[in-house]
Amino acid sequence: MNRYPIWKYAIIVIALIIGALYTLPNFFGEAPAVQVSSGKATVKVDTGTRARVQDALAKAGIQPEAVMLDASSVKVRVPDTDTQLKAKDALQKALNPDPADPTYVVALNLLSGSPQWLSALRAAPMYLGLDLRGGVHFMLQVDMQAALAKKAESLAGDLRTALREKNVRHSGINRNGQAIELRLRDPQTLKSAKDLIADQFTDLQTVEAPDGGEFKLTASIKPEAARRVQEQALKQNMVTLHNRINELGVAEPVIQQQGLDRIVVQLPGVQDTAKAKEILGRTATLEVRMVDESSEARSAELGGGPVPFGAEKYLERTGQAVVVKKQVIFTGDNLTDAQAGFDNQTQEAAVHLTLDAKGARIFKEVTRENVGKRMAILLFEKGKGEVVTAPVIRSEIGGGRVQISGRMTTTEANDVALLLRAGSLAAPMEIIEEYTIGPTLGAENITKGFKSVAWGFAAICAFMAVYYMLFGLFSGLALAVNLLLLVAVLSMLQATLTLPGMAAMALALGMAIDSNVLINERVREELRNGASAQAAINAGYERAWGTIFDSNITTLIAGMALLAFGSGPVRGFAVVHCIGILTSMFSAVFFSRGLVNLWYGRKKKLKTVSIGTVWRPAADGVITKAE
Repeated sequence: MNRYPIWKYAIIVIALIIGALYTLPNFFGEAPAVQVSSGKATVKVDTGTRARVQDALAKAGIQPEAVMLDASSVKVRVPDTDTQLKAKDALQKALNPDPADPTYVVALNLLSGSPQWLSALRAAPMYLGLDLRGGVHFMLQVDMQAALAKKAESLAGDLRTALREKNVRHSGINRNGQAIELRLRDPQTLKSAKDLIADQFTDLQTVEAPDGGEFKLTASIKPEAARRVQEQALKQNMVTLHNRINELGVAEPVIQQQGLDRIVVQLPGVQDTAKAKEILGRTATLEVRMVDESSEARSAELGGGPVPFGAEKYLERTGQAVVVKKQVIFTGDNLTDAQAGFDNQTQEAAVHLTLDAKGARIFKEVTRENVGKRMAILLFEKGKGEVVTAPVIRSEIGGGRVQISGRMTTTEANDVALLLRAGSLAAPMEIIEEYTIGPTLGAENITKGFKSVAWGFAAICAFMAVYYMLFGLFSGLALAVNLLLLVAVLSMLQATLTLPGMAAMALALGMAIDSNVLINERVREELRNGASAQAAINAGYERAWGTIFDSNITTLIAGMALLAFGSGPVRGFAVVHCIGILTSMFSAVFFSRGLVNLWYGRKKKLKTVSIGTVWRPAADGVITKAE
């Protein structure tokens, strides 16, 4: 009746072992470290960078605990904060000889102090939020006026193309701020232009006015279209920030919208505000332009003449100058994907691009008209432009599938694809608020949170042991297993623990013990009704299960609602709350009954159980103490 088969005990043992292994890394804390990442989009961090880091540390007499290379950075773990600062200075001098134009970002960071054997098992501690780990917080203001001006510039280019296709003659198209001014010579041409804009450019509204002997048609973005542009700019900036910060290896960054034109960025573990700004400054803008192949441009590339009117000079990664036209064909806004691959004909490394409908149409027209000419892809960072690649257009390219090839290694193709996938900012941003939460304050928050959970756990266990005796001790052990499994699951999911999450953890303990209270009281009730000890235990668990299931499901629904509709701290609370409910159902019912079955299940002639005081009514109606 009250016996578990071996396989159920095997499940309990396996769950305990896995829970212990994945909880263990959280007890080793974090060690000070220095993170070296790329300071420019075209600079890659690889094994060569790691060797330079090790050489610079050796020359400075610094012995690191570990030097690790991951996908995008080199992380150096050191024993203390003094060594951390010395290592940062040494690496800064060795890797960035020109402080005004740094090649690498050298920033202070924190790394897990887990031993190597735990890391080999993929056991890692939970990520800690900004309030627990410390780090930097920024609030960024998006320049919405610049986003609208950029949209107007794009519409002006499209309008110029559409007028040419429809053979509508005009005296010139100029962009004046967020308005597009179109000059036309006669009323018939004016009507044709207005009809074209109304038909193909539904985001624009027009106003006409006489201008000397001509007519001036001013097109501006409609208010509802302007709102869409602003919303899309904000979303694109958030996605781009997330991609760039993820590439730099910052653990669990928080990037959230605040209001209509602001973005909050939190970088847990990053202690250096100046370097954090450099990380944000890595956001780049992608542009595609035609190379100016005139003789004047050739002379300017060789340094022997001025740059032609309507053109600009930029450098390739090799240092070779390239003169490109100012007119932008399309930007990263029109790029949906970029993957490294190979040219099917020459088998040389190539980058395959996928464009949206608008980008595909523009690219088809440009390539049809410029076969045999060069097209440059430029990346702008911190106000400086660099030519990523400048391939020759071999034929007209339609369908939105573009291939970039020529003079690229496989590694370079992967790098270019990564940069292009990361996207571009739809509008410039500036930092309007910043502050740093030091690791000392974070450690203080961790200590307070840990104490609240520990004292709550101790108080619950003490009460249960006094009130329910041995069954209370079983409940306390089940509660400990619940806490173990909760931390293990959060660690396996690499969830971010914040102060609200720790509050949810303390609440989960209180809610988890409620299931054991229901079971213990149901067993008492069966004993009170005259059932035998074994029958009372069996009936107590069986009949309490329905109530436990219903109460936990309703609470889980509330937690899922918080998770679905909440944000920020509310979501952090909801994640821990929901996981705590699931682990409590396992520990309070399955695990605690395993303990009871192991202790009492083999006793065939069990007469009493240690479950505290049970009051049973006597035959004459007087209440007497039975247990």
